[in-house]
Amino acid sequence: MSHSEHGAHEREALLKAEIARLNEKVERSTDLAHIPTPKGARPTGAVLWILAILAVVVLAGAFFGGYLPRAARDAAVVAESKHDAAQLPQVSAAEVVRSPARISLDLPGSIQALTEAPILARSDGYLKRRLVDIGERVSAGQLLAEIEAPELDQQVEQARAALQQSIAAQEQTKASLEQARATQQIARLTATRWANLLARGAVSQQEHDVYQAQARAQDANVSAAEKNVAAAASNIAAARANVARLEQLIAYRQVRAPFSGIITLRNVDTGALISAGQTLLFRIAQPSTLRTFVNVPQGYAASLHPGLTAKLTFADLPGRVFQGRVTHANSALDQSTRTLLAEIQLPNSGGALLPGMYCQVTLEIERTNRPLIIPGDTLMVRAQGPLVALVKDDNSIHMQTIRLGRDFGKELEVLAGLEAGQWLVVNPSDDVREGARVRPTRLKPEPPAAGAPPRQ
Repeated sequence: MSHSEHGAHEREALLKAEIARLNEKVERSTDLAHIPTPKGARPTGAVLWILAILAVVVLAGAFFGGYLPRAARDAAVVAESKHDAAQLPQVSAAEVVRSPARISLDLPGSIQALTEAPILARSDGYLKRRLVDIGERVSAGQLLAEIEAPELDQQVEQARAALQQSIAAQEQTKASLEQARATQQIARLTATRWANLLARGAVSQQEHDVYQAQARAQDANVSAAEKNVAAAASNIAAARANVARLEQLIAYRQVRAPFSGIITLRNVDTGALISAGQTLLFRIAQPSTLRTFVNVPQGYAASLHPGLTAKLTFADLPGRVFQGRVTHANSALDQSTRTLLAEIQLPNSGGALLPGMYCQVTLEIERTNRPLIIPGDTLMVRAQGPLVALVKDDNSIHMQTIRLGRDFGKELEVLAGLEAGQWLVVNPSDDVREGARVRPTRLKPEPPAAGAPPRQ
């Protein structure tokens, strides 16, 4: 028996003895109240006062004998409970909550122009003159540079001469065709006449067959001559296409802007040797609309969709927030990083942003499956795995095994083992063990700092 229990029994024994003494006084007073009066005598005022006093004494005895001892016992029990509770270890407890439905996801990005293209030469030669430099705004079709290529002019003259040769060859094949057709006509008439003579028996069969074969040979000559004419026409078309190609290459000696924009790169200067399709002359960008690509983690990929609002901030533009939207999202994750590539576009009509700037992209994402979140300082790692000290309804401790998800730094994601609304001991000490009773102080969740995104 503990010292506190022994003291309680002694106090209860003293209270019983006091109650017995008061009951004895009440009984004696009651006996005095029942003294008989003479028959026919009326009670005097003194007797009535004595009776009233006796009644008050009886009621007081009943009060002191019943209520006060019980109140004393209750007070003793409460005091003992408070004393015992004061001896329990005091701990801080945090609530298990769910992640907010709407969260802010911060991702790094680098903006670039929506329309951007390298400008390469389509003609060999030397750069004759350069008309623009980096940072200059140009319009579509504006002349940027000229290339000098004298040998290209000679190639054009050669191609034109070849075209004239093809035209002359076609005229020759047409004349040959006319000659073959005339010979074909004579052969057909001769074959017809010999067929009539054979029918009359004036000529032999051998002579008839010879003229018939000559007629068929002339038919074949006419067909061949017609094919030669068609081939000559094809040669003319090929020669003309070659001339047009070379004339177009002459036009390519003038390098022009494909669209309106800003020259972001100039790679050559006057006199440089230019190789068609290999030498990069300029790079042009259209910065009126910019875009950036971000890699969204797998856990948020299901909530990503075109039209989602994005906020872009820049370290060198403090206090300014630029609005953009998700325009495209990949339909498959990158297997190496488990992220989803998304494109965000934003207008830049004022020209405050430059292609290549580093930015911070904030996506406002609505989550349907909200995970459980616990403070990071409630976690304990033991041999059986990650544990938390769960405070039960009777303020006793239960060491609960959990399965962790992602680590957000100050907070952890829990996949299994807990339910929303439960309380966990923060920074558990050695006194916190299985079945131990504690005095928990329930902590309120810290509000996010001004301007900080909601916790994830």
